[in-house]
Amino acid sequence: MNLSSLLKPRAVKVLSDVTSKKRLMQAIADQAHDLIGLPSSQIFDALQERESLGPTGVGHGVALPHARLSDLTEVHGAFLRLERPIDFDAADRQPVDLVFALFAPADSGVDHLKALALVSRTLRDPALCAKLRANADPATLHTLLTDHESIQAA
Repeated sequence: MNLSSLLKPRAVKVLSDVTSKKRLMQAIADQAHDLIGLPSSQIFDALQERESLGPTGVGHGVALPHARLSDLTEVHGAFLRLERPIDFDAADRQPVDLVFALFAPADSGVDHLKALALVSRTLRDPALCAKLRANADPATLHTLLTDHESIQAA
């Protein structure tokens, strides 16, 4: 599993109008609807259900919201860079501006966990996060994320 298989270029966005965690979750659900075709209300509910188990803000301005959806056959990702960080109930209480959402089949088991681990490892790199924060072009953000993986593997 690699980021380029999880994250398609059209799944990367920069958002300037998100002001709350709930609005961010709705923006993620709307973006995922465009990517995977499931109703955004179903995606939103699944994200909220997962978030109710514990916040997915992992610290250092990064959040990894995720959901399992019964109508999927493979894991999909979406990356959003927020122009203005928002409160996300993160573990370190820092506002979030880098969001990598994952959507997995309900029965994906280990694939979902592998995808979460891959994304978490990738966004743990402070240099990469600084580059992501310094760029507002979705194509550049996609390249930074997918090229970082190949650089790390070398």
